[in-house]
Order: sequence, then C-alpha cells, then structure tokens
Amino acid sequence: MTGSAPDLAVDGAGVSDEEGSPEETGLSPQERRLVDLEQEGEIAADYIEGLLDIVDMDGDLDLDVEGGRAVVAVVGEKLDKLIGTGGEALEALQELTRLAVLQKTGTRSRLMLDVGGHRARRRVELRQVATAAAERAIERGKPETLAPMTPFERKVVHDAIAEIDGVHSESEGEEPSRRVVILLG
Repeated sequence: MTGSAPDLAVDGAGVSDEEGSPEETGLSPQERRLVDLEQEGEIAADYIEGLLDIVDMDGDLDLDVEGGRAVVAVVGEKLDKLIGTGGEALEALQELTRLAVLQKTGTRSRLMLDVGGHRARRRVELRQVATAAAERAIERGKPETLAPMTPFERKVVHDAIAEIDGVHSESEGEEPSRRVVILLG
C-alpha cells in the first residue's frame, strides 16, 4: 500500500449486512452495538495502517470500546508529527478517520483516536487545570473562564468539574473559540 492513498471508496452498498438483523443473529441490541463499534475500530485501524505506511512511520494499533465509542490508539515512538502542536494534527487525523468509517459504514462515528498516549496525558493535565480553576472560582466567589478547548478537552473538564462540590460548568462561544466557564453553585 506504500505510495498510495488509503482506500476511502465506498463499495457500492457500504458495509454488507451479512450477519442479518439482531433477531436473525440472536444478538441483543447492546451486543449488536458492540459488534458495530468493534467494526468501526477495525475500519479505522485499516485506514490508520494505510496512512502509517504512506508516511513511513511505525506504530502498533490497539483497538477497544470505551464509553459507547470505538477507541483506536497508535502506540510507538517518534509519533509527534501525528499529534502536532497542541494536538491539532491528531484532531484532524481523527476527523479523517471518522470520515473513512462513515464512507465504509454509512453511519457517523464517534470514534476516539489517540496517538502516542497524547490524550491520556492531556486528560491528566486537564483534570488538574479544572481542579485549580474550580478552586479559584470558589476562592474568589466568581466564575472562572478557561482558554478555548477542543470538544474532547471540554468534555474532560466538564467531567472533572461535575465531581467537585460547589461548582458546575457550561460551554460558551463558537468553535474554534468555544470554552468552559466554571460557575458557582
């Protein structure tokens, strides 16, 4: 596959429904959803493998399903170019991967892509930022507005704030300047 773009063409009818309906397969709706999410992960992994071949980078792929979404992690060394400054390349790569899944399945994906553990590290940093901002809001008795963040980052902050008594959070503004505001109460 080296030297050519990953195959994003739809095969005519999208992913075949060889397994049939849940009634025909004996799968519950939850089991069917898990199978669909695992399929999303496999499609995404194939796409990412093709991209890694094109850019001549090495990385192992880990597939999982967490929180009702497929998760694909690229593990390896020297993957910084796939992350980019502030995770910008990673966000773009995630959107391209979601498009590849959409083309193959006909269904919009909420797939989460991580490269080199960036999201895991960022999650820890954001929880610290959220906690410190909540403490400032409580101490000063007024709302605390954070810097603009990606949807992933805002969700991490909202989840962290939800665990702290005396404050809650809301998002305000429009992308790409959407930010979290921590409010008292």
